[in-house]
Amino acid sequence: MARVVKVFRTLRNHWKKSTFAVCVLSYGGYWLYGKHCDNVLRREACLVAREFGRQQIAPQERLRKATVILNPAACSGKANNLFEKNAAPILHLAGVEVTVVKTDYEGQAKKLMELMEQTDMLIVAGGDGTLQEVITGLLRRPDHDKFSNTPIGFIPLGSHNSLSPSLHLLSDNKVKDITSATLSILKGETVPLDVLQIKSEKEQPVFALMGLRWGAFRDVSSTISKYWYLGPLKTNAAHWFRTLRVRLVLHYSNKKQEDPTVFTKDSTTLEASACQLELPEASGTFYNIDNEEYEAMPVEVRLLPRKLRFFISAERREQLLSQTQ
Repeated sequence: MARVVKVFRTLRNHWKKSTFAVCVLSYGGYWLYGKHCDNVLRREACLVAREFGRQQIAPQERLRKATVILNPAACSGKANNLFEKNAAPILHLAGVEVTVVKTDYEGQAKKLMELMEQTDMLIVAGGDGTLQEVITGLLRRPDHDKFSNTPIGFIPLGSHNSLSPSLHLLSDNKVKDITSATLSILKGETVPLDVLQIKSEKEQPVFALMGLRWGAFRDVSSTISKYWYLGPLKTNAAHWFRTLRVRLVLHYSNKKQEDPTVFTKDSTTLEASACQLELPEASGTFYNIDNEEYEAMPVEVRLLPRKLRFFISAERREQLLSQTQ
């Protein structure tokens, strides 16, 4: 009993050091528990992948080939490590013949797609920028009719992965998202996705899956990170400061003239398979195409009749089907 009293007395007399030690131990325990949970997720995914690898194939059949376009610079340079630890073992255990092609600079994925040979599946390991480059390079090929039938898998390794919510059930665990996306590729269920073609008179066409944004909301989304010091209020602050700026511009601008032949007071939505955006060149504004910035200029936006097939998890497919019913 005397020893216990002595311990409590020591803690009370050195309460600052005791508090610091408790914080360090708590953080260390939380970090170790997180690592343990990640290892459990990897082990469970590898056990599922091993069952695919144990399936017998006929003598005349060959192993499935997968071409992986990996952007090592994604996720602040952590993408290569994330892929090697969480996705590559699953693909190898499943008996997939994997060819990994790493990009060295921005825009290289478009050029690599021009040289890609026929494969059973195409896997994009990166973020929105990598995916947009791969899709653009794929559809720019002269033989894109043949290669556009190749199913595409998306492993979310970037800072922004806007397509992931459409293909997988997301969580707050990066390892779980990566392993789930990789397993959905092995299971083979696909969903067709629409593709937009954005074409100008001077540049080659760019292709997008999520869409094209231009205007005040795009400008606000690109400036939110500047107000990081405001924490949860940074989004509201970006909209507020943008509103002040717009009001200032409108105050000194000429009176806006509306064209009643184009937009009526009752019109709210314009639906079309193609449209023309007439914007002055060198206007200093930008398009947001799948979270990638392009200088705004007159372009034609067209919805392609051909769809691309992407691997989707069974759980996400069931969720989408239940929403449509």
